[in-house]
Amino acid sequence: MIVAIRILPEGEGLPMPAYMSAGAAGADLYAAVDEELVLHPGSRALVPAGFSMALPRGYEAQIRPRSGLALRHGVTLLNSPGTVDADYRGPVGVILANLGAEPFTVRRGDRIAQMVIAAVVRASFQVAEDLPESERAGAGFGSTGR
Repeated sequence: MIVAIRILPEGEGLPMPAYMSAGAAGADLYAAVDEELVLHPGSRALVPAGFSMALPRGYEAQIRPRSGLALRHGVTLLNSPGTVDADYRGPVGVILANLGAEPFTVRRGDRIAQMVIAAVVRASFQVAEDLPESERAGAGFGSTGR
């Protein structure tokens, strides 16, 4: 699959989204900031990725946290996974949040998130008087055990 990428002015000189290993499902995204951005504990910011794109119809891009940032610094993404729809052509941004105890500095070119391209299934929704039985039924949060 080919995804057309348009490099925006803030993304000039940064790598394009890139898979970091042969088996990687997600392509890393890079911070397209001009100046260092300090995320204080409990804060969040929209960080530009420096590009826009055209996904084929029937696909989405899921923007997900990087596990190393989450584990080592408590930095994750809000609205995760974020969805970039196939008909969106605007700038891709990453909503970073610092859930850690220390300030975290985002620098130009830092790998801040990963992007997974996935097929989308569109459902038809139909009102029903009754639903088929299931083993779980209406049991909610935590009902399947620990």
